[in-house]
Amino acid sequence: MNLIMSMRYFVRVYEMGSFSGAAKLLDVGQSAVSKVVAQLEQELGVPLLVRSTRQLTPTEQGRVFYEHATKVLEDVEAAVASVGSMSQSFSGQIRVGGTLTFMSQYIIPKLPLFLNEHPAIDISVHLDDRNVGLIEQGIDLALRMGQLDDSGYVAKRIGRCRRVVVGTPSYLAKHAAPHKPEDLTDHSMVVFSQGEGGERFTFEGLRGSKSVSVRPRLRINATEGIRSAVLAGAGLSIATEWMFEAELKSGAVLKVLDDWVLPDLDLWAVMPGGRRISPKIRAFVEFIEAQVNATRFGINPIKE
Repeated sequence: MNLIMSMRYFVRVYEMGSFSGAAKLLDVGQSAVSKVVAQLEQELGVPLLVRSTRQLTPTEQGRVFYEHATKVLEDVEAAVASVGSMSQSFSGQIRVGGTLTFMSQYIIPKLPLFLNEHPAIDISVHLDDRNVGLIEQGIDLALRMGQLDDSGYVAKRIGRCRRVVVGTPSYLAKHAAPHKPEDLTDHSMVVFSQGEGGERFTFEGLRGSKSVSVRPRLRINATEGIRSAVLAGAGLSIATEWMFEAELKSGAVLKVLDDWVLPDLDLWAVMPGGRRISPKIRAFVEFIEAQVNATRFGINPIKE
């Protein structure tokens, strides 16, 4: 029996809560995963999981074995990486998550640079505007914006995203452009339903701050939907500046309330907590940070 492989299979089953979820993540058949875990239990002489028709529940021995197995697998990966790092070569898969719009505009087009530099690395990208569980989805690294809601993660702030109020010339031709934050109450607003602060926003101006509650005519839970609605003239939106980089440069979208500033949204590289960060993940985070810092539009670099 390959003990390292068996540990890896069991750890994935434990984290995913099912044989099918682990099999999908490992890209093997469900029966193969079930067989390997059963052989591992036989070798150890104790049950690691309680099986029922609806779920898998770890036994006390299973919970203890999981804690030790994760440490062993981390040590194995670190040992392999330490040898590979002598030639600055990494191998294996990196599973990265992020929002559709940000990843598509700024990260995915740059991934070939990293892949060319590390030919033994494979990257799997998970696009979702929701803050999904990293362990449950098997994600090694996620790029997230705003305030983090899970202190169990390891996070590195890699940028600050500027926010602006935007609309199309056609919309602004039909509706008087706002000159102060409270004017937004007279406008149709396109709001990101998963964003921070809900429908209330605080602006900073030369004479202090003003908070205003806006009227959402459209609530959308994906950034690409926000873009589509604004470009269709549905209303104004408070959005990250990078979302409309091309349109702001071409004049297809205009900024309003330029004399007022909204708080930036922090951009984070987020990783599962409680485990050692492998050298290949560290290298990938450094690569992403370099790409973000080179953006120069709508994102301010973090100065240490």
